[in-house]
Amino acid sequence: MRTKTRKKNKINVITLGCSKNVYDSEVLMGQLKASGKDVVHEEEGNIVVINTCGFIDNAKEESVNTILDFVERKQNGEVDQVFVSGCLSERYKPDLQNEIPDVDQYFGTTELPSLLKALGADYKHELIGERVTTTPKNYAYFKIAEGCDRPCSFCAIPLMRGGHKSTPIEDLITEAEKLAAKGVKELILIAQDLTYYGLDLYKERRLAELLRELAKVEGIEWIRMHYAFPTGFPLDVLDVMKSEPKVCFYLDIPLQHISTPVLKSMRRGTTFEKTNALLEKFRTLVPEMAIRTTLIVGYPGETEEDFEILKQWVKDQRFERMGCFTYSHEEDTHAYKLDDDVPAEVKQERANQIMEIQSQISWELNQQKIGKEFRVMIDRKRGNHFVGRTEFDSPDVDNEVLIDAENHYLSVGSFVNVKITEAEDFDLFAVPVEEK
Repeated sequence: MRTKTRKKNKINVITLGCSKNVYDSEVLMGQLKASGKDVVHEEEGNIVVINTCGFIDNAKEESVNTILDFVERKQNGEVDQVFVSGCLSERYKPDLQNEIPDVDQYFGTTELPSLLKALGADYKHELIGERVTTTPKNYAYFKIAEGCDRPCSFCAIPLMRGGHKSTPIEDLITEAEKLAAKGVKELILIAQDLTYYGLDLYKERRLAELLRELAKVEGIEWIRMHYAFPTGFPLDVLDVMKSEPKVCFYLDIPLQHISTPVLKSMRRGTTFEKTNALLEKFRTLVPEMAIRTTLIVGYPGETEEDFEILKQWVKDQRFERMGCFTYSHEEDTHAYKLDDDVPAEVKQERANQIMEIQSQISWELNQQKIGKEFRVMIDRKRGNHFVGRTEFDSPDVDNEVLIDAENHYLSVGSFVNVKITEAEDFDLFAVPVEEK
């Protein structure tokens, strides 16, 4: 007698939002794989887990639309189950349960064991550093802490991620060694706030020590820092950057604004003068460093004068890398009590002006690279080009180096020395050169 064969479940993990979510999805996938589950990332699967973002309006809208899309697919019989996790679910679970009840279950940011149980898997404590990486094989996001203790008025992250919690150095070294064994050459350090690393565990900032220990891991060649808070920045990190070749001359430090009244209302713990003094230290002590920052325009009460100060400052500082966002009025944040008094079209116009200034600066800085040689990591092949990055560039957000694939064969994941032949706002064109 023939019996009906039972369909084998395939779990499809969808990642929305920032690199911290990428990391969380990779940990989830690692746990599922260890339980013998068939798991894929953003491919076809009959069980879907959507790891959502709830940071600002655009991100929330994308998350909700993705949930609705997969709920419709479930109703059409294309998928069997839909689970939702991550920041949006953490922040708005009761509302989502009421508004989109066809989702099988919602889980917050700290409910990984419960999510795994719902997927028929067990949480394994011993799997420190075990992840299924979804980035190109040569680099990986490397989360060194969770949550944030900063009181920034505009930010909902503490509502979704909780207070700052550093991961012990020994656990991070174990994870780095496992990644290196898989061929990862670049660690991109992420957290809500790198600057605070170690204060909760060791009663002092230990980012510099962590960098030194990670640099000892064989196989890791680049270590890059993202999301360092400016207030209380540990300057011994600059000593490590200068003395340790593996630590990239690169720092992502979100400054958000420069007008002192706006910074005060944002509760950033700094001023125009203090911010500029810190940047001057960076430029003096490590002149080779590329600084990436992000700014917010249209914050409640931002006047034309505040904006003009910001514009002039961007022109004066000539940041190597920069992003600019319009203010999003987020409920339950301190700034939500303020009147969101800058019209949406004014916010957008201000962001456009800032990015226009930055685009020109980026073009001018890139022109200075023509004829110079750089060591480049090759991330992927796209069309007729191999796409790489210098140590001064992070994936997805910074300059890319394009090398003609029809005339040059390069291995993805390898390092190659190149000479820049042409430059645009955010693209550099290069040819390989022989290593001296």
